[in-house]
Amino acid sequence: MASLAQHQNPSANIIRSLLKHTNELSVYSKDMPYALTAEVIELNLSTGHMVLEIEYLGSDIERYFYNGSVSFDLEALKGAHAIERETYSLSNVAAKLQKSDSTHYHLECQLPESVFVQENRGAVRIPFILGMLARVSLEVYSNNLNVSGRLRNLSIGGCMVDIDLADSIAIGVNQKIPGVTLEFPNGESFFAEGKICHMRPFGNHGYAAVGIQFINLSTSQAETLFQFVNESEREAAYRTGSNDKLTYHSSLFIPGLKEKKILQREAQEREKQGRQPPMERGVMDVAHQLQVAVMYMKNRDLFPSEILYDCVDTLRYLVEQDRKAFLYALAFLREEPDWVRHAVQVAGLLADLLLSRDPHDPQVREAMLGALLHTVGKPLLISEKLPSLKVNMNPDQKLILSGHVSALREKLKKLAWEPSPICRDVIENANERLDGSGYPASKQGNQLSKLIRLISVIKVVNKLLHSRNGEPAHSPLDAYRIVSNADAAYDKTVLVEYIQVYGLYPIGCLAKYSGSFLAWVMDVDAKGMPNQVHIVKNLRFPETNISSVISQSDISQIGKLEGIVNPFDYGVKVIKI
Repeated sequence: MASLAQHQNPSANIIRSLLKHTNELSVYSKDMPYALTAEVIELNLSTGHMVLEIEYLGSDIERYFYNGSVSFDLEALKGAHAIERETYSLSNVAAKLQKSDSTHYHLECQLPESVFVQENRGAVRIPFILGMLARVSLEVYSNNLNVSGRLRNLSIGGCMVDIDLADSIAIGVNQKIPGVTLEFPNGESFFAEGKICHMRPFGNHGYAAVGIQFINLSTSQAETLFQFVNESEREAAYRTGSNDKLTYHSSLFIPGLKEKKILQREAQEREKQGRQPPMERGVMDVAHQLQVAVMYMKNRDLFPSEILYDCVDTLRYLVEQDRKAFLYALAFLREEPDWVRHAVQVAGLLADLLLSRDPHDPQVREAMLGALLHTVGKPLLISEKLPSLKVNMNPDQKLILSGHVSALREKLKKLAWEPSPICRDVIENANERLDGSGYPASKQGNQLSKLIRLISVIKVVNKLLHSRNGEPAHSPLDAYRIVSNADAAYDKTVLVEYIQVYGLYPIGCLAKYSGSFLAWVMDVDAKGMPNQVHIVKNLRFPETNISSVISQSDISQIGKLEGIVNPFDYGVKVIKI
């Protein structure tokens, strides 16, 4: 007897399974710099008829549709803490657009009858769905840079890989890469050379989708790949129930000992990460969107002004909504790429200080944009000579990196985008110093605006508080002392203002108490002492994680405050969804 699943549209069935969880559906187009969020308001499991509702304020929504079709990603967060990520992507789905009012649209879609997609070259593309998993390693530069990811689809022509946005800066469209390694759960693997065909943001949690073509395949490689594609097709058919003759998993997808250990470790890490508060999610979204903007600048020669201004406006909204919660949330960027973390934290603190001086300051928006853009030149410099921004750099690499302002200026000129005078001032002069010891132009004294005098202090303190390029992180007190002792490089009046505002125990720092407890500073009293903390670890039991927020009356129970410490020294991590 045919199973019930055979009377259902398989794509609709997959979508239904994901809609049961926290989910986001994103409609994307290669011609548009950002995806549209949509909601499924109707789904017919038998016919595959699906209706999406979209809110869009622009006048060019038709650009998301090509020849009567639409492409979208559905991203679901599963598990006890809703942080186990599963995705499903469909491209070129037949669709009709209907306008329901001035800003709302209904999109009637006809889902395909099969989950297997016929490619232009005649090959069949197998989506990795309903928990199908294979790990991927991309060798971007020979023996120099490897990027890990997960397989999202596979064919005899190539594959699509899901990687961290942070790693996408090293990859460009049409770039040939020396190695693509696919490793399946049972331990079997496939290796080939590859070529990057396309790349785009993927979902809403800091990932990119990279399309890769396999090249220079030998006969044995082609035979192995053909076998793996067939087994993947069999597994997808089994999981969707589209073939009732299949009664068990393909051996390729039965986890071996190595994969079981990896899965167990990942599950344990996810257990440590509860649901992100809205403020932390908002700040993290800005970090992700900034990386998306760089992807468009680097690979599509497009300046995504809407994305960048949205980042600025979001940060300003968050700091005005709840200043202390915002300062606390900024700390959770510490494991993002250094250039991203630095850009968002500096822009956020700049907004905080400028708005505390004058809530109606007209230069805030453009100054924040300049702060976000200032470090964008760094990822633009990634090459075989500078394969990563994460490593301890040699002198030649440091010299290359010092040209990031010039690289950004050249890129903006190529993209025909002209920054405002305030934005340009920050982009070009944020690394200058009053004594002429800064770069790139060694400007000094009255050549630097009041805005630059402020941002230079914010930047140097932020730099000193975080370990980077072999330099250890400093405590706030030591950072202030170093800046104060830097002769005439920084405006001492601004430094005093900074210390008065943020104190010796800034919100978002990790404090160590004499009772062997580590706790994040969430709030401080009028004297700058922590009066609300989030305890995350008892060093007497280092393998055990704690999550407990206590206030002034209970802080004495965890001992005396000993000082601010570096979370990396104690293995305190942010777990990525």
